[in-house]
Amino acid sequence: MAFCELSNRAVVRISGEEAHHFLQGLVTNDMAAVDEQGAGFGALLTPQGKILFDFLIARDSDGYLFDTPKATVADLVKRFSFYKLRAKVEVANLSDSHMVVAFWDAETAPDVAGTVFADPRHAGLGYRAIVERAGFAPAGDTADVDAYTAHRVAIGVPEAGVDFDYGEVFPHDVDMDFLAGLSFAKGCFVGQEVVSRMQHRGTARRRVVKASAQADLPAPGTAITAGEKTIGSLGSVAGTDGLALVRIDRAKTAMDAGTPLLSGDAELTLSIPDWAGFGWPGADAESA
Repeated sequence: MAFCELSNRAVVRISGEEAHHFLQGLVTNDMAAVDEQGAGFGALLTPQGKILFDFLIARDSDGYLFDTPKATVADLVKRFSFYKLRAKVEVANLSDSHMVVAFWDAETAPDVAGTVFADPRHAGLGYRAIVERAGFAPAGDTADVDAYTAHRVAIGVPEAGVDFDYGEVFPHDVDMDFLAGLSFAKGCFVGQEVVSRMQHRGTARRRVVKASAQADLPAPGTAITAGEKTIGSLGSVAGTDGLALVRIDRAKTAMDAGTPLLSGDAELTLSIPDWAGFGWPGADAESA
């Protein structure tokens, strides 16, 4: 079993007698499923339906623990506190005392003290644990964040801050509809009308897909071009493999025409993750 501390992640706890109801009206996933299954994947959106924050949510005895990017944890706490009003909930940043650990390449959950849960996005990602920093010493093969990134890239699961920027994308753009991150049955949440409309109309034209090349890929953020057009950008990179956020209609048009897809000097091959339920659109699907 390989494991590593995800030093780019932080921990927030939301507790109190109204925590479930409070979160159910805000986040994109169904909190009833979190209660039943122990964990979930979700986001907090703008009223216009774009992602402000995303996170893994785990149930524990004191409420809900959020595994979220460290770079934006203070803003997330502030946003939840803004929404709290008179709700009987407490929002606490536990990042100084707790950390997030990823475990993979194992068939069973790790035996560690803390809140352990299967990653709700994809079974291949393994397990996460939210543990107290003091005294954490599990058995296994210690890895680093680069090793975990390579594992995540191989599966094709995007991550905020490298594969997309907050405030710039809709959940469908980053495949949340196929990563158990959206509920279309639970009722209203912030941004729900836009997300529902995209789902029913099938209007997502941008998607995160897998990218590969014969040589090492350039840095995340490098533009992807087809001829004279920019069709997307490179995200997470692990050697010759990576993820890319692209206009899938323009990518398909270029591939059908035999136009090379380039990122820096690297010629890319794009593919859809095997778990994703979307496909390449027809070559005539491009629009301005």
